[in-house]
Amino acid sequence: RGTMLRSQPYSWPCGGPLDASTTALVLIDMQHDFCGKGGYVDRMGYDISATRAPIKPLQRVLAAARAAGVRVIHTREGHRPSLADLPQNKRLRSTAIGTEIGQPGPCGRVLVRGEPGWELIDELRPLPSEDIIDKPGKGSFFATDLEHLLRTTGCQRLLLGGITTDVCVHTTMREANDRGFECCLITDGTGATDRGNHAAAHKMVTMQGGVFGAIASSDAVLQVLDAMPRARDSAPAAAPPPVVLLPPPPPRAISGMEAAGLVLLAFAAGAALGARLR
Repeated sequence: RGTMLRSQPYSWPCGGPLDASTTALVLIDMQHDFCGKGGYVDRMGYDISATRAPIKPLQRVLAAARAAGVRVIHTREGHRPSLADLPQNKRLRSTAIGTEIGQPGPCGRVLVRGEPGWELIDELRPLPSEDIIDKPGKGSFFATDLEHLLRTTGCQRLLLGGITTDVCVHTTMREANDRGFECCLITDGTGATDRGNHAAAHKMVTMQGGVFGAIASSDAVLQVLDAMPRARDSAPAAAPPPVVLLPPPPPRAISGMEAAGLVLLAFAAGAALGARLR
């Protein structure tokens, strides 16, 4: 069916056809620090071609999602310049591998908000209308307003892409599943520093009938997104008529007869009140 993905281990989503108004594409941590030259992952000695592999598939999925009117959300991992939100265990691990978070590097201070390495890559640059979730940890729900954003916009199904498959993407998928969101991980729209971990992360999702959701290729996702009505084909709702506030009428001068009448009314009211008091 055009509104169901060819996915494993079941046709996604369960519980009804895919609808743009209840679906979000979440692109996780496509930042220079994770897939750019001189970034955090590159400085740790990993082959960044593996973390750059999802870029082209995600460019196609992103374009199709925008055309179909699917909500797009981007995430960025990073810490405050003060590092007040950096846990000690995370700092010590990064120090042990020679790329301490917060220290200067080719892309600025490592994993610090506002630095060049922290920025999202140009190939997947967000539109001004697309939300960006800044997170201090691996999962996109921890210490962020992502769940609030999804609930208020009515998004129940999440298409997940980004890096790395086995860490931030998987953590986000598990968090989302526990919160009742229906998730699908885009296999070639994710990447990891270790190909074995990348494959294992995909397999984990399919266990127990889809313990965390489903997985599908970008081609399968595109087939469904391209079959959806184009967002631009939907006629925009008619704008309500403007509210016009008219100025108050100017004060009107009263005639002598009207003034005399008002004096008599006031006198009569005073006399009546005096009679009651007596």
